[in-house]
Amino acid sequence: MLSQVRLEGKRVLLGVTGSIAAYKACEVARLFIKAGAEVRVVMSESAKRFVTPLSFEALTNAPVLHESTESWANENNHIALGEWADVMVIAPATANTLNKMASGIADNLLLQTALAFDKPIVVAPAANTRMIEHPATVANLKRLALGRVEIVSPQTKLLACGTEGNGAMAEPATVFASTLKHLLAREYWRHRRVVVTGGGTIEKIDEVRYLSNFSSGKMAEALVTALYSAGADVCYVCTYEPKAIPPVHVIQVQSAQEMQDYTADALRVAKKGVLLKPDFHNDLEAPKLVQKTPWLFMAAAVGDYRPAHPQNGKLKKEALGERWSLEMVQNPDILASLDKTGIKTLAFKAEMDPKNALSNARKALDSKGADAVALNILKDSESFGTADNALTLVHPGGQIDLPRTNKTALAFALIEALERL
Repeated sequence: MLSQVRLEGKRVLLGVTGSIAAYKACEVARLFIKAGAEVRVVMSESAKRFVTPLSFEALTNAPVLHESTESWANENNHIALGEWADVMVIAPATANTLNKMASGIADNLLLQTALAFDKPIVVAPAANTRMIEHPATVANLKRLALGRVEIVSPQTKLLACGTEGNGAMAEPATVFASTLKHLLAREYWRHRRVVVTGGGTIEKIDEVRYLSNFSSGKMAEALVTALYSAGADVCYVCTYEPKAIPPVHVIQVQSAQEMQDYTADALRVAKKGVLLKPDFHNDLEAPKLVQKTPWLFMAAAVGDYRPAHPQNGKLKKEALGERWSLEMVQNPDILASLDKTGIKTLAFKAEMDPKNALSNARKALDSKGADAVALNILKDSESFGTADNALTLVHPGGQIDLPRTNKTALAFALIEALERL
């Protein structure tokens, strides 16, 4: 879903420091360019030992700022580029760069650019484990995080030095995703807690068999991406391990009962609001509690029934015989049973009867106690897992038709429409 995000008109300044992970910065630049953003690059002199400026010039079709190219006759200087960009992304960011940034040291062109930059900065650390976990680096990362700097946590994996540990730069897609909320935030969703459910529930028959459905979770992932990008604090309750979503809090479940329990827990947390820490300019101020009405997006395909007696071990077909009757019991209606006091809810309804689909969606407004219903009319099982879709947003005051487009664009259109309800 990240590959469908559009950033036309947005400007990104990419800083590259002297780490073996500098080659990953090429992919970071490519992701922003593919999304439609304008990208400019500033490099430290050490970074040029790993990747040449020519590589970034070829990718961005723009001159690269470094010590030999800074000019005060045009915008290729550390002040003008900072004024031009909407966000600065430093990937990779060495331990040396991070520690200097935290102390306001600006002894190279990249650090001068960062010091003069008065908008959000996203940094992706990359360093040897002992360097990234040194008390000075740990303290300075916390100090940076108190300001307008967002830290994209490094990975634990095999490092270039041959040891395995913390310090590998986050994947380019994660760096890209972490930047979206600084480019696409909407005031309605900013600092609003949202719970999204996604995927088809899994009901165990025995240890090797289960009942499920054709839901791919793609629409839910698109919603997670759009909501995170809009600035929401998102909790994603899903039935699979998501791979292409922004860095949100994920709770993985299987059955309808587990989804009901964890969704209820997530909503209890959501009702507490978002606690914003003061930045380092106002460290004497108390943390600020932002309380906006939470939203629940019930996008999961919850199975209507489950086996009455799930078995341990594996049922043998020899013992079952030629015919096997599986006793089923009804699952709870999660959305109808949840305590929706103090929250807003969006139900998703899939229908295969175009004639009665709209009336069924209107009935669901009352039966599920939802504020709105996203109606999805399916043709057959092949309608699941597609890259695009169309929805009708049904609400007490009428309906809004959202035309067919890719699911991420549809998710952005959906959350924008919900702002007006």
